[in-house]
Amino acid sequence: MSFSHDDYYSDDPIEVELSSIKKKISSTLAFILLLIGGTYFVQTTLAANITLNLGAPLEFGQGITATTACSGANVLSVTPNSSFVNSSGGGAHYFSSVTVSNIPSTCYGKDFTINAYGNSGNSPLAIFNSTSTDAVIYNNAGTFELGVGTITGATISSGSGSFTITFTSPVATTGSVARMTLQSGAHTQSAYGVSWTSRTSVNDNGWDGVAYGNGTFVAIANSGTGNRVMTSPDGITWTSRTSAADNGWYGVTFGNGLFVAVSYNGTGNRVMTSPDGITWTARSNPVDNEWIGVTYGNGLFVAVASTGTGNRVMTSPDGITWTSRTSAADNVWVGVTYANGIFVAVASSGTGNRVMTSTNGIIWTSRTAAADNDWSSVVYGNGIFVAVSSNGTGNRIMTSPDGITWTSRTSPADNFWNSVTFGNGTFVAVSRDGAGNRVMTSTNGINWTLQNSAANNTWNAVTFGNGTFVAVSYTGSGNRVMTSN
Repeated sequence: MSFSHDDYYSDDPIEVELSSIKKKISSTLAFILLLIGGTYFVQTTLAANITLNLGAPLEFGQGITATTACSGANVLSVTPNSSFVNSSGGGAHYFSSVTVSNIPSTCYGKDFTINAYGNSGNSPLAIFNSTSTDAVIYNNAGTFELGVGTITGATISSGSGSFTITFTSPVATTGSVARMTLQSGAHTQSAYGVSWTSRTSVNDNGWDGVAYGNGTFVAIANSGTGNRVMTSPDGITWTSRTSAADNGWYGVTFGNGLFVAVSYNGTGNRVMTSPDGITWTARSNPVDNEWIGVTYGNGLFVAVASTGTGNRVMTSPDGITWTSRTSAADNVWVGVTYANGIFVAVASSGTGNRVMTSTNGIIWTSRTAAADNDWSSVVYGNGIFVAVSSNGTGNRIMTSPDGITWTSRTSPADNFWNSVTFGNGTFVAVSRDGAGNRVMTSTNGINWTLQNSAANNTWNAVTFGNGTFVAVSYTGSGNRVMTSN
C-alpha cells in the first residue's frame, strides 16, 4: 500500500466537499465522498474516478481519486437523492436514498457503508431510524442486501452491479448535509442466529414447539408425564410446568394475550390455553384431527391439521371456542402463519397445491408451491414469506411476496429443515439432521448461510423473542434447548 501524501493513512476518508457558496439541493443532494476498501492511492486531482448521475449542478471543493483493489479500473456512479417530507406547518427535503452502480464483481463479498456529515466536525449525522448513522449494504455475490445495523429503517433494491438504498424514515435534512462517505470493507455477519449455546432443558421430553409472548418463552412436548410444558423468561433458565393433558402437543402460538397449543392426539381436548404459560386449561376441539400448526392474526386463531376429511382447518376468536373450516385440500397441513393481511399454510403432501391462503381464516384457496416438497414451516419477515422443507434437491426453500406466487430458492444443505422464524432482520431455520450444520440464516430469505448448531440434536422448532432466538429439540441429554443472541 502506498500514498501520495504522508499525512494520509488507510482509514482516512477520501472526500469531495460542497462549496460553501453553492449548497442548494433539489432532487439530488449536493455532496459525495467515495472510499472503496482495499489498496488505494491518494491524488490531488478532482474526483475523476467517480461519475455522478447529476440531477442538479454540483460544486465540489478539493477532490481525491482512489484506485482500489475492490473496484479496479471501474468507475463507480453514485447518486444521492432527496425527497420532500410533509409535516405540520410545512415540511423539508431529506437525504432519502443513494444509488450506486457500475459495481464490478471484484467487490463481491464486501460491505458498503454510507455516512453523511455536516459542514464541520467528524461525527456522522443520523440519517435514518432517528439515531442510526451507518447505512450498511452487503454485496452477496452481486445481490445487494441490507447489512448489520441496517435491517430495519431502510429498504434496498438490487440490480445488475447496482443498488439503491432508501431510508423509510429519513432523518438528515438536505440543508444539514455537506458531504457523504461510501466505504467498503470486509463483510460483517449478523451475530443473530450465527453463534449458538446449549441450554439445560428441565427434562428430556420430546420438545416439539416453542413460542414467545408476554415476556415468556413457552415450549411444548409430545412426551413426559404431567410436565409437557416448560417456560423461561430469557431462553436460558427453564421451569417445568404442568400441561392440561399428556397429549402430543406440537404447535404453539401467542396472540391477544393468550398462549394456545394444539396436539395430534387426545379425545376432545386437543387444545389448551394459558394467559401466562404457567397455568393451562384444556379446551374442546370440534373434531379430533391431528392438529399440527397454529397461528394468530387479524383477531383470529387458526389451526391446521394433517388428517381429516375436508375439515383440516379450525378457527377461534378467543382460543377457547373453535369452529371447523373447510380446507382447500385434504393435504398434510403442517405450518401456518399470518402476515400482510393473509393466512398462509403449507403442506407435506399434495400435487401442485401444497400451499393454501385465506384472508379471513375461513375460506381457503389452493396455491401452487414452487415444488412438491414436504413443506414443514412458513414465516413472514422483511416483506417476504419464507417456507422450508424436509426434502428436495437443493431447493428446500421457497419464497413469496404475497403468499400466492412462490419461487424456489437454493438451500445451502439438503437437511431436514423443520422450522423457520424471523427476528431482528434475520431468518433462522433449524433442522432435524446434518453434521454440525443444523442451522441456516438469511437476511432476505433468498441467500442462505449454514451455521453450526450447539449440538447435533433433532431440532424441531425455533422462535424469536426479547432479542434472542430459541430452538428446542426432542433428542439430546439435558441440552434440548439452544439460544442465539
